[in-house]
Amino acid sequence: MEEEQALLSDEEKDILQEIMNIAFGQAAADLAEIINVFVVLNVPYIKVLKAVDLPAFLRSEISGREPISMVEQHFWGEFKGSAFLIFPSGSGKELVSIMGDGGGGAEFESFIFDVMEKETLMEVGNILIGACVGKVAELLGDRVTYSPPRVAIENYSIESIPADIFDLESSAIVLRTVFTFNERDVTGFLFLVTRYESIAWLKEALVTFMEKYE
Repeated sequence: MEEEQALLSDEEKDILQEIMNIAFGQAAADLAEIINVFVVLNVPYIKVLKAVDLPAFLRSEISGREPISMVEQHFWGEFKGSAFLIFPSGSGKELVSIMGDGGGGAEFESFIFDVMEKETLMEVGNILIGACVGKVAELLGDRVTYSPPRVAIENYSIESIPADIFDLESSAIVLRTVFTFNERDVTGFLFLVTRYESIAWLKEALVTFMEKYE
Protein backbone atom coordinates (compact mmCIF):
# COMPACT_ATOMS: atom_id res chain seq x y z
CA MET A 1 0.00 0.00 0.00
CA GLU A 2 2.91 2.38 0.65
CA GLU A 3 3.90 2.13 -3.03
CA GLU A 4 0.41 3.17 -4.10
CA GLN A 5 0.22 6.04 -1.64
CA ALA A 6 3.60 7.33 -2.92
CA LEU A 7 2.16 7.86 -6.39
CA LEU A 8 0.95 11.26 -5.16
CA SER A 9 2.63 13.38 -2.50
CA ASP A 10 0.62 14.97 0.28
CA GLU A 11 1.03 18.35 -1.43
CA GLU A 12 -0.23 16.94 -4.73
CA LYS A 13 -3.24 15.45 -2.96
CA ASP A 14 -4.01 18.81 -1.37
CA ILE A 15 -3.88 20.55 -4.75
CA LEU A 16 -6.02 17.86 -6.35
CA GLN A 17 -8.54 18.10 -3.53
CA GLU A 18 -8.87 21.86 -4.07
CA ILE A 19 -9.41 21.26 -7.80
CA MET A 20 -12.06 18.69 -6.97
CA ASN A 21 -13.77 21.18 -4.64
CA ILE A 22 -14.07 23.57 -7.56
CA ALA A 23 -15.16 20.85 -9.99
CA PHE A 24 -17.74 19.26 -7.71
CA GLY A 25 -19.11 22.69 -6.88
CA GLN A 26 -19.55 23.33 -10.60
CA ALA A 27 -21.29 19.97 -10.99
CA ALA A 28 -23.71 20.81 -8.16
CA ALA A 29 -24.41 24.25 -9.64
CA ASP A 30 -25.09 22.81 -13.10
CA LEU A 31 -27.53 20.25 -11.74
CA ALA A 32 -29.28 22.77 -9.47
CA GLU A 33 -29.78 25.10 -12.43
CA ILE A 34 -31.56 22.37 -14.36
CA ILE A 35 -33.75 20.90 -11.61
CA ASN A 36 -34.06 23.96 -9.34
CA VAL A 37 -33.02 21.97 -6.27
CA PHE A 38 -29.88 22.85 -4.32
CA VAL A 39 -27.31 20.04 -4.20
CA VAL A 40 -25.06 19.77 -1.13
CA LEU A 41 -21.67 18.11 -1.64
CA ASN A 42 -19.28 16.93 1.04
CA VAL A 43 -15.59 17.78 0.89
CA PRO A 44 -14.01 15.42 -1.67
CA TYR A 45 -11.91 12.56 -0.38
CA ILE A 46 -8.87 11.29 -2.28
CA LYS A 47 -7.35 7.83 -2.00
CA VAL A 48 -4.69 6.03 -4.02
CA LEU A 49 -4.96 2.26 -4.13
CA LYS A 50 -4.62 -0.79 -6.33
CA ALA A 51 -7.50 -1.23 -8.72
CA VAL A 52 -7.97 -4.80 -7.52
CA ASP A 53 -9.01 -3.30 -4.16
CA LEU A 54 -11.58 -0.95 -5.67
CA PRO A 55 -14.68 -3.18 -5.34
CA ALA A 56 -14.02 -3.70 -1.64
CA PHE A 57 -13.32 0.01 -1.18
CA LEU A 58 -16.59 0.99 -2.86
CA ARG A 59 -18.50 -1.52 -0.73
CA SER A 60 -16.95 -0.14 2.46
CA GLU A 61 -17.79 3.45 1.46
CA ILE A 62 -21.49 2.77 0.87
CA SER A 63 -22.00 0.11 3.52
CA GLY A 64 -25.48 0.03 5.00
CA ARG A 65 -27.21 1.51 1.95
CA GLU A 66 -28.25 -1.64 0.13
CA PRO A 67 -29.50 -2.32 -2.42
CA ILE A 68 -28.00 0.19 -4.85
CA SER A 69 -28.16 1.46 -8.41
CA MET A 70 -24.97 2.55 -10.16
CA VAL A 71 -24.43 4.72 -13.24
CA GLU A 72 -21.12 4.19 -15.00
CA GLN A 73 -19.47 6.53 -17.52
CA HIS A 74 -15.96 6.47 -18.98
CA PHE A 75 -13.91 9.48 -20.06
CA TRP A 76 -10.79 9.87 -22.19
CA GLY A 77 -8.11 12.51 -22.60
CA GLU A 78 -4.82 12.97 -20.83
CA PHE A 79 -7.11 12.71 -17.82
CA LYS A 80 -8.79 9.36 -18.32
CA GLY A 81 -10.73 6.95 -16.21
CA SER A 82 -14.23 6.02 -15.10
CA ALA A 83 -16.94 7.69 -13.07
CA PHE A 84 -19.41 5.83 -10.88
CA LEU A 85 -22.52 7.47 -9.50
CA ILE A 86 -24.12 5.31 -6.81
CA PHE A 87 -27.58 5.75 -5.32
CA PRO A 88 -29.40 3.68 -2.71
CA SER A 89 -32.20 1.76 -4.37
CA GLY A 90 -35.40 3.76 -4.70
CA SER A 91 -33.61 7.06 -5.26
CA GLY A 92 -34.51 6.88 -8.92
CA LYS A 93 -38.20 7.34 -8.12
CA GLU A 94 -37.46 10.44 -6.07
CA LEU A 95 -35.20 11.74 -8.84
CA VAL A 96 -38.01 11.28 -11.36
CA SER A 97 -40.12 13.51 -9.13
CA ILE A 98 -37.31 16.05 -8.73
CA MET A 99 -36.75 16.20 -12.49
CA GLY A 100 -40.44 16.96 -12.96
CA ASP A 101 -41.41 13.72 -14.69
CA GLY A 102 -43.22 11.93 -11.91
CA GLY A 103 -46.57 13.60 -11.63
CA GLY A 104 -48.57 11.10 -13.64
CA GLY A 105 -49.29 8.72 -10.80
CA ALA A 106 -51.47 5.74 -11.58
CA GLU A 107 -51.64 6.22 -15.33
CA PHE A 108 -48.04 5.17 -15.61
CA GLU A 109 -47.64 1.46 -16.04
CA SER A 110 -44.95 -0.03 -13.82
CA PHE A 111 -42.60 -0.91 -16.64
CA ILE A 112 -42.89 2.59 -18.10
CA PHE A 113 -41.96 4.11 -14.76
CA ASP A 114 -39.00 1.73 -14.51
CA VAL A 115 -37.76 3.02 -17.88
CA MET A 116 -38.21 6.61 -16.71
CA GLU A 117 -36.32 5.84 -13.52
CA LYS A 118 -33.38 4.37 -15.41
CA GLU A 119 -33.32 7.27 -17.88
CA THR A 120 -33.42 9.77 -15.02
CA LEU A 121 -30.51 8.07 -13.26
CA MET A 122 -28.51 8.31 -16.49
CA GLU A 123 -29.50 11.93 -17.02
CA VAL A 124 -28.46 12.94 -13.52
CA GLY A 125 -25.26 10.95 -13.93
CA ASN A 126 -24.50 12.58 -17.25
CA ILE A 127 -24.95 16.08 -15.78
CA LEU A 128 -22.95 15.51 -12.59
CA ILE A 129 -20.17 13.46 -14.15
CA GLY A 130 -19.86 15.68 -17.22
CA ALA A 131 -19.69 18.88 -15.20
CA CYS A 132 -17.24 17.48 -12.67
CA VAL A 133 -14.86 15.73 -15.06
CA GLY A 134 -15.09 18.58 -17.55
CA LYS A 135 -14.13 21.17 -14.93
CA VAL A 136 -11.20 19.08 -13.68
CA ALA A 137 -9.96 18.72 -17.27
CA GLU A 138 -10.40 22.46 -17.90
CA LEU A 139 -8.48 23.45 -14.77
CA LEU A 140 -5.66 21.08 -15.68
CA GLY A 141 -5.48 22.14 -19.32
CA ASP A 142 -7.06 19.04 -20.85
CA ARG A 143 -10.12 18.15 -22.90
CA VAL A 144 -12.01 14.90 -22.49
CA THR A 145 -14.59 12.87 -24.37
CA TYR A 146 -17.16 10.58 -22.79
CA SER A 147 -18.87 7.29 -23.36
CA PRO A 148 -22.67 7.36 -23.02
CA PRO A 149 -23.69 6.79 -19.38
CA ARG A 150 -25.22 3.44 -18.55
CA VAL A 151 -26.92 1.92 -15.53
CA ALA A 152 -24.42 -0.80 -14.68
CA ILE A 153 -26.24 -2.02 -11.56
CA GLU A 154 -29.92 -1.56 -10.79
CA ASN A 155 -31.47 -2.42 -7.43
CA TYR A 156 -28.80 -4.95 -6.53
CA SER A 157 -26.68 -5.69 -3.49
CA ILE A 158 -23.46 -3.77 -2.96
CA GLU A 159 -21.75 -7.14 -3.28
CA SER A 160 -22.78 -7.19 -6.95
CA ILE A 161 -20.29 -4.49 -7.93
CA PRO A 162 -18.30 -6.38 -10.59
CA ALA A 163 -14.52 -6.48 -10.27
CA ASP A 164 -14.02 -6.71 -14.02
CA ILE A 165 -15.10 -3.10 -14.61
CA PHE A 166 -11.63 -2.07 -13.43
CA ASP A 167 -8.15 -2.66 -14.84
CA LEU A 168 -7.11 -4.91 -12.01
CA GLU A 169 -3.41 -4.85 -12.90
CA SER A 170 -2.94 -1.13 -12.24
CA SER A 171 -3.20 1.42 -9.48
CA ALA A 172 -5.76 4.19 -9.43
CA ILE A 173 -6.61 7.50 -7.82
CA VAL A 174 -10.13 7.53 -6.37
CA LEU A 175 -11.91 10.84 -5.87
CA ARG A 176 -15.11 10.56 -3.85
CA THR A 177 -17.80 12.92 -2.66
CA VAL A 178 -21.18 12.40 -1.02
CA PHE A 179 -24.02 14.61 -2.17
CA THR A 180 -27.59 15.23 -1.06
CA PHE A 181 -30.50 17.02 -2.68
CA ASN A 182 -31.66 19.73 -0.30
CA GLU A 183 -35.05 18.99 1.29
CA ARG A 184 -35.26 15.69 -0.61
CA ASP A 185 -34.61 12.18 0.61
CA VAL A 186 -31.85 11.49 -1.90
CA THR A 187 -28.20 10.87 -1.07
CA GLY A 188 -25.65 9.62 -3.55
CA PHE A 189 -21.95 8.91 -3.98
CA LEU A 190 -19.79 10.08 -6.86
CA PHE A 191 -16.50 8.28 -7.46
CA LEU A 192 -13.94 9.23 -10.11
CA VAL A 193 -11.36 6.52 -10.75
CA THR A 194 -8.34 7.83 -12.66
CA ARG A 195 -6.37 5.26 -14.63
CA TYR A 196 -2.76 4.56 -13.76
CA GLU A 197 -1.47 5.82 -17.11
CA SER A 198 -2.83 9.30 -16.29
CA ILE A 199 -0.79 9.70 -13.13
CA ALA A 200 2.45 10.98 -14.72
CA TRP A 201 0.49 13.57 -16.71
CA LEU A 202 -1.56 14.49 -13.64
CA LYS A 203 1.54 15.20 -11.54
CA GLU A 204 2.87 17.56 -14.23
CA ALA A 205 -0.52 19.22 -14.68
CA LEU A 206 -0.76 19.90 -10.94
CA VAL A 207 2.62 21.65 -11.03
CA THR A 208 1.49 23.77 -13.99
CA PHE A 209 -1.75 24.61 -12.21
CA MET A 210 0.08 25.86 -9.12
CA GLU A 211 2.56 27.90 -11.18
CA LYS A 212 -0.33 30.11 -12.26
CA TYR A 213 -0.73 31.27 -8.64
CA GLU A 214 2.94 31.77 -7.74
